Amino acid sequence: MLQRLVFNRLLQQCLWGNPEPTRGLLCRFPTGLGAGHGSAWHRSKSTAVPDARERTLVAVKPDGVQRRLVGQIIQRFERRGFKLVGLKMLQVSEDLLSQHYCELKTKPFYPSLLRYMTSGPVVVMVWEGHNVVQTSRTMVGHTNPAEAQAGTVRGDFSVHVSRNVVHASDSLEGAQREIQLWFQGKDLLNWECCDQSSTSEA
Repeated sequence: MLQRLVFNRLLQQCLWGNPEPTRGLLCRFPTGLGAGHGSAWHRSKSTAVPDARERTLVAVKPDGVQRRLVGQIIQRFERRGFKLVGLKMLQVSEDLLSQHYCELKTKPFYPSLLRYMTSGPVVVMVWEGHNVVQTSRTMVGHTNPAEAQAGTVRGDFSVHVSRNVVHASDSLEGAQREIQLWFQGKDLLNWECCDQSSTSEA
């Protein structure tokens, strides 16, 4: 009823060509009523960092799961301020691995890589946040633990290049391909963190 009265009043003002009272009338009502419920949300989103919803894939490999490092690895990404939007634990098939490691099929170590990655369950995650792909690579550390800095996942936990605990996408394009490979759209959640404004806005 109130909306109908407001609409009729606005219509009268527009027909009689007197815009000033119209503006005054709109000022007395909430923005959601005068300009659409989505407008305030749209304005708040426009201040967000352009790549705040960048996503990457991180996988705890069988040795990381066997050594019960999953919680510590998740904690590092949460403390960094990234948002977990996808999580699953699975026994990986050789078919999935052949797609994931398609560029390594001709390498002499490929058969042993398959044996390693199918030796136990893997925990796969999708993390979201500003510059998350590059930052995750830094957090994970060098592939060879002997060259990985202390404070990185591999620098702290890995003991051999063939047992390097974790995988992280190496580029935006790689992350998109890997996420589509390991997750279906329905497996990923879009949700707002309570600290979104302090971690994702300029």
